[in-house]
Amino acid sequence: MCGRFAITLPTDAMAQLFEAAPANDLPDVPNYNVCPTTSVHAVVQSNGRKLVSMRWGFLPHWYKSLNDGPLLINARSETIAQKPAFRSACRERRCVLIATGFYEWTRDGDTRLPWYITRHDGKPIVFAGIWQDWTNGDDHLRTCAMVTTAANNPMSAIHHRMPVILTQESVGFWLGEEGKGASQLMKAAPDDALSWHRVDKQVNSNKAKGPTLIDKIEG
Repeated sequence: MCGRFAITLPTDAMAQLFEAAPANDLPDVPNYNVCPTTSVHAVVQSNGRKLVSMRWGFLPHWYKSLNDGPLLINARSETIAQKPAFRSACRERRCVLIATGFYEWTRDGDTRLPWYITRHDGKPIVFAGIWQDWTNGDDHLRTCAMVTTAANNPMSAIHHRMPVILTQESVGFWLGEEGKGASQLMKAAPDDALSWHRVDKQVNSNKAKGPTLIDKIEG
């Protein structure tokens, strides 16, 4: 799974990278501790690519309030096409989420030890996502979840799940610009795709901020 990430890429660089028209209400960057229920950058296909803001935490249309059910930040690739909450979005509303790196945790007894994970080549990470518009009275939110899959061999030493990470070349396929068959992309990244290092336990708090969150520590 993935429950936190960092984004340091400027908004104009994101728009240029994906050839997407940026919206006016995008979240501030950099953000070294992007948490569930906050706004994230996402690319969608809507008569051309758009860089938009979405709430990270998918809200099925039948939720009557923000807390009407489980917080759906991840969608399992193995069941996404069957789950009532996700199956329509999987077919019709796919997006990509953008990160510089993401966090996972291991345990040492009762202590949670955070790791910061990046692409080995230093390029931005592109997560496969799905989205859903949610409305309740005057409240309207565009919400999303990140697609996950079983971890590759190296990553399994940290966590048994990992986000589905797209290549720049496969973004169009995921967004539905190049025909059907996006399910073929829902697999683990190659074993040599990612690097990681330990970071300070300050990131265990969802209120922690600043560039020191991703600094490497020993141990």
